[in-house]
Amino acid sequence: MSLSFETRLANQYDGLSDALRHAAQFLVSNPLDIATRPLRKVSLDSGVSPAAFSRLAQALNYSDFEELREEMRGKIERDYRSFANKAERLQQDHGDEQTSFLDAHLAACQQNLTSFGRGIDRALLDAAVDKLVQAHQVVLLGALGSTGAVEYLSYMANFCASNWHMAGRMGASLGGALTGLTQDDVVLIVTKPPFAERSIAAAKLAHEQGVYVIVITDTHLCPALRFASAGFVVPTASPHFYSSYVTTLFFVETVIGLVLSRSGERARARIAQVAQTNVLLAEVYDQ
Repeated sequence: MSLSFETRLANQYDGLSDALRHAAQFLVSNPLDIATRPLRKVSLDSGVSPAAFSRLAQALNYSDFEELREEMRGKIERDYRSFANKAERLQQDHGDEQTSFLDAHLAACQQNLTSFGRGIDRALLDAAVDKLVQAHQVVLLGALGSTGAVEYLSYMANFCASNWHMAGRMGASLGGALTGLTQDDVVLIVTKPPFAERSIAAAKLAHEQGVYVIVITDTHLCPALRFASAGFVVPTASPHFYSSYVTTLFFVETVIGLVLSRSGERARARIAQVAQTNVLLAEVYDQ
């Protein structure tokens, strides 16, 4: 069986030159451009020479770039159909109570959590949490399906810290949130396939500014990982038509718990004050 592009790239990535890695990252981030636009135009937009794309194809054991392009075209077609196909399979496997979707989804989420707990780099997590605690500003970013997870992270964080902000919220300028950040700041991004262009671009810009970048994703092929100071790959497998965010939510809750545990009396006092202010503003029901 022919290996997929993702498998070939993962197998060969460590041995690629910087130029070929740049080409590969652009290809992963922009498969539609690769599949539909002339190579000369792709080269102009990416800053990667046509020859580099050709060398990348050869390095990944394609006969030429056109063979790689054809695979990307097929992948795009499959991706466009994937949600509908997964929904159809869900209905076939679990419709009319043939089998229990609840049990299947529960088992998948439990396996994701177990796998993540066993595999996470705890030293890297400790280092990332220390950076979050010490940061002058923490900017949070999520787009598409990851928006809700980052909204939740922001909600929790604002109970115990005043310097955490969600970027690009309600039409706010993403550029405004990233401008002026320094090595004393942290940008935390949650991004999963299909990757939002703004999330990848934000990771790159923050990295170039010397900012400590934390990326949470579900694949080692995520283009933003190239710009991450700390990258975490979270399992999302599920019989659902959409990838599961259960382990992602577990992880962001863990991060906030660790941040609070290292933040001292001031954080505890802020939580109490926020809770009291919520009551005064009638934001919560108080008997």
